[in-house]
Amino acid sequence: MLVLAVDTATPAVTAGVVEVGEQVRVLAERVTVDAKAHGELLAPHVRDALAEAGRALSDVDAIVCGVGPGPFTGLRAGMVTAAALGHATGRPVYPVCSLDAIAASAPGEPLLVVTDARRREVYWAAYDALGARVDGPHVSPAAEVAAPHATRVAGADLHDFGIPLVEPVHPTPAGLVAAARAELLAGAEPGPLTPLYLRRPDAVVPGARKRVSPR
Repeated sequence: MLVLAVDTATPAVTAGVVEVGEQVRVLAERVTVDAKAHGELLAPHVRDALAEAGRALSDVDAIVCGVGPGPFTGLRAGMVTAAALGHATGRPVYPVCSLDAIAASAPGEPLLVVTDARRREVYWAAYDALGARVDGPHVSPAAEVAAPHATRVAGADLHDFGIPLVEPVHPTPAGLVAAARAELLAGAEPGPLTPLYLRRPDAVVPGARKRVSPR
């Protein structure tokens, strides 16, 4: 099964072409860390990854998309792109929590996954030794993260949690597909492509102007 994986929930702009069966095998990937270029880089990354893999978009059987948690603007770029590609090709688009994708790349021991939420906060979730999420996702100051059973932390190096920091820093194409592998192989109906913002966006619609009483 051939899968296109994309994620823009972190500063990394990620696209990859992955074969999934008994194993997950990455054929090609493009990753650029630039928090201000998700919209500009993702489509070229998809194009270049497909070209390197020697495949066309029409060869793809499914699309996997990281749905956060992540900042509003960057996350939206990946999800809109995935939805548009799915609509254009008639392929299913499977949503994956981006923290789950990081955890899927670091199995073996209880794990804390942390990414940058800005505003001096982090997005985080905790996982058991099998990679199953047992808490989260949440957003909070790093000092308020509570994952007492975690023996390692993956993701952004934003705080000293007193446990070893391990790779990966960002969701990878392999991790995204691994997190969705059971659904992909079962041909399950994808869940809704709903972003995990966890808090309101910084930008708000202006309210009505206040009336000024004449003197």
